[in-house]
Amino acid sequence: MSLKKKKQVKSKYTEQYVPIKNISNGMIVLDNNEKVTGLKIVPRNIFISDSSTQNAIIANLQNVYNVIDYEFWIIAADRPVDINVFLSELQLLYAKTNDSVVRKLIIEDIEKANTFTNNNVVDTEYFILFKHKDVDVLNKRLRQLITMFANAGLNSHQVTNDDLRVILDNFLNGGQTTNFGGVFA
Repeated sequence: MSLKKKKQVKSKYTEQYVPIKNISNGMIVLDNNEKVTGLKIVPRNIFISDSSTQNAIIANLQNVYNVIDYEFWIIAADRPVDINVFLSELQLLYAKTNDSVVRKLIIEDIEKANTFTNNNVVDTEYFILFKHKDVDVLNKRLRQLITMFANAGLNSHQVTNDDLRVILDNFLNGGQTTNFGGVFA
């Protein structure tokens, strides 16, 4: 009597190996029902501030990170800069303007904007992610962190579904946007 081995079909897509059930309400739902969520932190250039303000912000950030008593991940993700709306507005302004000096300035702005799009310029976004099975625990952590970052001089808000997809695309697909085969009605 011979035993037939089950033939496993190997997928050529990374998404088959990622334990994600769903992304909704600013949370990634994993196969084990844990949820991953977090904050998107608005960047702030502290180096244009005086040294005492810089030191205060850094000390406040140290305090924020020292208070967090659960596993978390700090992530920097690149997102392509989309300036098509800005370019369209410049082109409309150019068409409406008859002043040659203003037209020259608009052309210079259009050329500069085109160098951004031609050189794949990205905007770096910063996130803190964490996981837990209980949504109430996650929401409490979100509120606490938003308050702590505000006290440290930084604005933040809960990640969106789009933010989470960008993070996944950065890690799984080298920043290339994908559609994960979901059907939405």
